[in-house]
Amino acid sequence: MKTYRHKKQAIKPLATWRRLTVATVFMLLATTLLAKTLDMQILSSEFFEQQGDARQLRTVSISAHRGDIVDRNGEPFAVSAPVNSIWVNPQVAIEHLDELNVVAKLLSLDAISLKEKIKRHSSREFLYLKRHAPPELADQVMALKVPGVALLNEYRRYYPSGEVAAHVIGFSDVDDNGQEGIELAYDKWLKGHPGKKRVIRDRLGRAFDDVERIKSAEPGKSLKLSLDKRLQYLTYRTLKAAVLKHNAVAGSAVVLDVRTGEVLAMVNQPSFNVNDRRQLKPQATRNRAVTDVFEPGSTMKPITIAAALESGRWKPFYKIETAPGYMRVKGNTIRDHKNYGDLDVGGVLEKSSNVGIAKIALAMDAEQQWSMYQKLGFGVVTGSGFPGEASGQLSLNALNNDFARASMAFGYGVSVTPLQLAHAYSAIAADGVLRPVNFLIDDSDEKNRVVEGQRVMSVETARAVRKMMRRVISDKGTGKKAAVANYSVAGKTGTVHKFIAGGYAEDRYLSIFAGMVPADRPELVMVVMIDEPRNGEHFGGLVAAPVFSQVMSGAMRLLDIAPDMISKQQLMNAGAKPARQTRTGETVTGGKA
Repeated sequence: MKTYRHKKQAIKPLATWRRLTVATVFMLLATTLLAKTLDMQILSSEFFEQQGDARQLRTVSISAHRGDIVDRNGEPFAVSAPVNSIWVNPQVAIEHLDELNVVAKLLSLDAISLKEKIKRHSSREFLYLKRHAPPELADQVMALKVPGVALLNEYRRYYPSGEVAAHVIGFSDVDDNGQEGIELAYDKWLKGHPGKKRVIRDRLGRAFDDVERIKSAEPGKSLKLSLDKRLQYLTYRTLKAAVLKHNAVAGSAVVLDVRTGEVLAMVNQPSFNVNDRRQLKPQATRNRAVTDVFEPGSTMKPITIAAALESGRWKPFYKIETAPGYMRVKGNTIRDHKNYGDLDVGGVLEKSSNVGIAKIALAMDAEQQWSMYQKLGFGVVTGSGFPGEASGQLSLNALNNDFARASMAFGYGVSVTPLQLAHAYSAIAADGVLRPVNFLIDDSDEKNRVVEGQRVMSVETARAVRKMMRRVISDKGTGKKAAVANYSVAGKTGTVHKFIAGGYAEDRYLSIFAGMVPADRPELVMVVMIDEPRNGEHFGGLVAAPVFSQVMSGAMRLLDIAPDMISKQQLMNAGAKPARQTRTGETVTGGKA
């Protein structure tokens, strides 16, 4: 009995000690948890919030779309559409390299190279896998749910007109930076400014919730061009057909508004599809109408005659003896196609006499001749602002060399771009006023708007030259194929031996036509240049003039320009219509052709 009581008394302190030990441990654990909670929630809350945010919150860019480019009527030339780009976070993906094999296969990437790239950039959080992916491809990749692979919202540039306006509009790169043409010239205006926002990403690196917007994206500004999409397409189609018909190397055409100096159409052949980046090569993308120079040939003769009339030494009715069809100047021979005998000044244009124009040029002071070329913009850029515009060449050396002066009179020894030549002709069309070239449109009242310019010749001279140029389009002239039904046309043909290394090629030519319509009160000026036609015909009147005729015939209808050559019989057959105004405000009786 004593033994049992003794054992019972010994066990009682041991149990008490155990209870105290367990209670102490629990108290210590509770105190530790409380202290940790206090530290995390209060004392170090900011640190842990930052660490949590670093693992979930991300500041990402909000893409801003590039401004649209539209024609004068609001028709789109360039627009931006939302697309997805596929990217990867190397810090996440490096733990799942084997899962990237299927991703690489879908994106047509080399799996080994992709894995090596991720290893090399394992410290980074962002790498592009595929820019501007098609929607169905992006969906297929995301369906794989590969950790670290996600989508980024961006914008891709589309050009609805394709190759029709490719050389003028240009293009932007994959990062939406302008690279050529209008896209490059007005890049700052068109380019948007991206915004920023905070998002929460899941364990796969995908954003599933927006937390806050730090800065809103600012889209680029739209740009309204002077081009008329209808006229651009008509000019493109006609020039392309001519280049193909004559198996030519290339071709360019420019249409200007006489009242404003605005470019209504500008095309080149060969062209390229700006939506296919495989075609974006320098050889194909340059705008030949602005960057390539050529000798204008006989299209220079009206400008030489303008200089002669301005000098006061010549009148339109003065006679020039061109017999026997050639002349010698400083040991060099200048020839005509045949002996034209005596010609008046207008006859020199009508027959395109080199001998006649050379005699006219040499009869005036060299400074007067050169000054007219210079005032009309030869040797300097037009100021259009188009990237890469060439200035051409107008040499002062010709002032001291009679043969050089005579050659320049009929378009050799001076070089121009198609835009420069059209610009010079626009001064003749505008009664002697040279207006600046512009690719943008003024949104003021278009019907009555006339842009101020610089007078480079008298009204009388300009009108006299236009009257002579009308003879070129007559049945006896070299440019009769440039005629436009029911409209008067003034213009000049040109056929130039192509300059090559070592001199001029005997059997390679440039075919040119420059003209305006309607001749009495011109509204449009057009220059056509076809480089090296190789199907037998090569004269400007046979190759380039028909392009002018077809384009201007359509342009008169598209722009609702009243005909000025409708006969009384035509009016009677069509039925009399009330008088209406042209775009210049002139009242004309008759209907639209």
